[in-house]
Order: sequence, then structure tokens, then C-alpha cells
Amino acid sequence: MSTAHRVIKNTGFLYAKMGITIFISLYTTRLVLNALGASDFGIFNVVGGAIAMLGFLHAAMSSATQRFMSFYEGKGDKEKQKYIFNVSSVLHFGIAIGLVLVLLVAGYFFFNGILNIPPDRVFAAKVIYGSLILSTAFTVMSVPYEAVLNAHENMLYYSIVGIVESVLKLTVALIIVYYAGDKLVLYGILMAVIPFVIRTIMQVYCHKKYEECVIAPRTYFEKGLMKEMASFAGWNLVGMGSGLVGNYGSMIIVNHFFGTIINAALGVVNQLNGQLMAFSNNMLKALNPVVVKKQGEGNQNEMMYFSLIGSKLSFLIFAVFAIPVLIETSYILTLWLKNVPEWTMLFIQLALIKSLLEQLTVTLNTALAAIGDIKGLSLSNILANILPLPILYILFLYDFEPFWLYIVGITFMVGFGTGFKIYYSVKLCNLSISELFKIVILPCVVVCVLSFLGGSTYRLFLDKSLFRLLLVGLTTGLILVLGTYLTMGKREREVFNGSKKMIANKINNKKKEK
Repeated sequence: MSTAHRVIKNTGFLYAKMGITIFISLYTTRLVLNALGASDFGIFNVVGGAIAMLGFLHAAMSSATQRFMSFYEGKGDKEKQKYIFNVSSVLHFGIAIGLVLVLLVAGYFFFNGILNIPPDRVFAAKVIYGSLILSTAFTVMSVPYEAVLNAHENMLYYSIVGIVESVLKLTVALIIVYYAGDKLVLYGILMAVIPFVIRTIMQVYCHKKYEECVIAPRTYFEKGLMKEMASFAGWNLVGMGSGLVGNYGSMIIVNHFFGTIINAALGVVNQLNGQLMAFSNNMLKALNPVVVKKQGEGNQNEMMYFSLIGSKLSFLIFAVFAIPVLIETSYILTLWLKNVPEWTMLFIQLALIKSLLEQLTVTLNTALAAIGDIKGLSLSNILANILPLPILYILFLYDFEPFWLYIVGITFMVGFGTGFKIYYSVKLCNLSISELFKIVILPCVVVCVLSFLGGSTYRLFLDKSLFRLLLVGLTTGLILVLGTYLTMGKREREVFNGSKKMIANKINNKKKEK
């Protein structure tokens, strides 16, 4: 099976998983909220949110492990992968222990002045906190197994595990509905068991399936490799950490000048944008290991080609959902929310434009990670994420409107984030600027503008309605699909036609079997 066909197949598995888990998650949330009540549900989220703030540390280490595992999978060096697996296991065990100690100390401060919890529910909240600490530790220790599945592009099993996790959460929700005791305490304990079960499932499968999954740190351990992985993870942590500081810092500044109403609007925007981004992110999850493996094979031209195609596809997939929302923001908000916070409509439109621009170079991050040199990119991310904070403070001090939050964010993202990303990709990955424009920027911008104009024509002669929303979605989608096909290069068209034949053959074979 060709690389492109594998990416398509794996993306399909991830989309199927997403479709199933979204419905299960929505129903689970409804059950849990009804069973616990608003107060206990709020306690769980407040306590969980305090721990979730450290999630970027887990993400940084996970990216590092996946990069090294995929790189040497591309090289076909199984011995080296055994070293990577063992070094990663030791690193993540150490991180898990460190997190447990840090969170235990932090818990003292959380429950003595920081968290506002009713006195009669403090004990339950502490049980929740302890349970979530264990849950976090098991999640961190699962990273080496996730990296192995990722390196082997085994998205089918990864998707199955994700569905099993959602079903387990649904089972926990059903149990607490009928439990007569303290539901919050039981919910916290059972939710902590789930990561342990998931890690066990992945561990058993990976040890049986993949030869590099051998736990023998005395035999397969290199100080140099640990230093290299820790350095890569450290610079990745710097980039992600600056993003976290930038996001929370801007929300605090907005809150200081405009109050909680604007924060509510930002919360709605982030939720909607995150849901739409999930479609692109699933495709990237299937593509990223391919990009890194191509570099591991020593084929940098192929690595850059798949990086550019990844950015193009990520943009167009996101655009399919973002453009109808841009056109029909007002109507969608009235359908979705009873009370729409002030500024929400403009914030959503600016946030979607920002995300669309980000997609144009999104996989250049993966290309630089594949090379293994992300120091320059991480330092430029500090500028892009931190510098807007003092500028926003000064602007709001002089009575600028809150939408300048996004104007400044887009300016710095394009000027520093995207600018430096392209610079380092040219310098380290031999990126061709002309290829970037020809394969990604020009076709994406042209198709996107035509799609937006085509969908906007209905606003001239139709009133707001579900019928108009459906027409806009159908029209913009068709223009995007047709425009994408017409702007395909020779190789892209060959892959597209080959994929059509592969799908047609599978359908015909199933018909013959029946």
C-alpha cells in the first residue's frame, strides 16, 4: 500500500473514532451532570482543571518520543528503537513520579486559599484530586506505547483504544447514576482506574506485536540518547509553555479591562474553534509519522513534499467547516446559544481567520521536528506568544476595543510565528518558497475566496434560515472540492485517482463476497 493510501486509510479510522467518541462523550457529560448536580460537577472540573494546566508537559514529552520513534522506524533500526523505548520509559516514569510529588505539594495550596469549595465537599474534592493525580501518572507512563503505535501508523488499534476509553467513561457515568452513596467520590475513583486499564491494554498489545517493546533499561540505555531526547523535549516545552502563558495571559488582561462577559465570549469561541480544528488534527495525526519517517529514510525531498501537501489538506479540511461558519455566524449562534455574549460573533470570525492562516504552514512544525532542530522555532514562538501581552495591555489602557486581541494575535502569528517558521524551514529543510506558494498558498487562497463568495451570494436574496445554512454549506463545500481537484498537481492527481480505484476495488470485492 502506498504512503498516500495509508494516510487516507488511517485518517478514515481516526474520523470514525472521532464520530463515535463525540456522541458518547456528549451523552456521558449529560449523564454525569445530571447525576452529580451542577455543584459537584463544578468541583470535579475545578479540581481537574488545576491538574490539566500541566498537560502541556505531557504533550511536549509525547511529541519528543513520537519524533524519535518514527525517525528510527523510517531508518528501519529496530535496535535503536529498543533504546528509545527504554529511555522513554525511564524518562516518563521519572516525570510521573515528579508530577505526583509536585501535585501533592500544590494540593496543600489549592485546598488552603486558592480553590473555592464548599466546606462540606472538601473531603470529596481531596479524594478527586488524589484520584486525578494517579490518573495523570498512568497517562504519562502510557506515552512510550502511544509513540510505538504512532510510529507504526497503527491508527486502527489507536482508534479502537480511544473508543474503548469512551465506552469505559460512559460505563462509569451509568454506574454513578444508580449509586446511592457519595457519587462524586466514586466518580473520581473510577475515572482514575480508566487510564490504568488503557495503559494495560496498550502495553499487552505492543509487547506482543512489536519487537522494540522490550523493558530492559539496564541493557538498552544510553545517556547520550536520554540527553538528546530531553533536549528536544525541553525546547518543545519552551514553545508550548510560551503558548500557554500567552493564552492565559491574554485572557487575564481581557478580564482585567472588560470583565467576565468577554471571557465568556472567548470561552464560546475556543470551544467552537477547537471542535472544527479536530477534523484537520485527525488528518495530521495520520500524516505526521509519515513526514518524520521520510526524514529517517534520508529522503528529505519526500519529507518536504508530504509536509506541503499536509498543510494544503489541513487548510482545505478546516475551510470546509470554517467558511460556512464565517458566512452564517449570526444564525449558527442563535441556534446554538440562548444568550450570546457580547462580541462573540466578531471573535469567532477573527479566530477562524487566524486558524485558517495557521493551517497554511502547520506541517512545517513537523518538518523541523523531523530534522531534530527546533531551538530557533521555539525561541521565535516566545516572541510570537509573549510580546503581544504588553502591547495588548497598552492598547486596552488607551480604550481600544476588545477585538484588538485577535488583530494583535494575527499580526504576531504571521510576522513572527509563520515568518520564522518559513525562515527555519528554508534554512534547515531546504524548503522552496516557490513550491510553498505553488502547492499550498496560491491554490488554497484562490479556492477559499471563491468558496466564500459563492456561499455569500445566498445572503443577497434569502433570509436567515436552516435552509440557507444548508445551501451555504453545500455550495462552499462543492466549490472547495472542485477547486481542490482543479488545482491539483500531477502527482496529487495520480494519488487521488489511485485512491478512488482502491476504494472502488474494495467495494466490488465486498459485493462479490455477498
